[in-house]
Amino acid sequence: MKDYHINTFRSEEDGGYIADIPDLEACSAFGATAEETLREVEIAKAAWTETARAEGHPHP
Repeated sequence: MKDYHINTFRSEEDGGYIADIPDLEACSAFGATAEETLREVEIAKAAWTETARAEGHPHP
């Protein structure tokens, strides 16, 4: 699976961390810690790419 750039930042408002993958539209995750958030966004990335592939949509 291709590696993608991941943005991770602390959200004071939400009380945790948010990660997103800019190359994959609407692919993001939330977690209480940075480590948890990275694990969650990897799961989201796998689901995103699997769904795109299954539906025949191109992905970067």
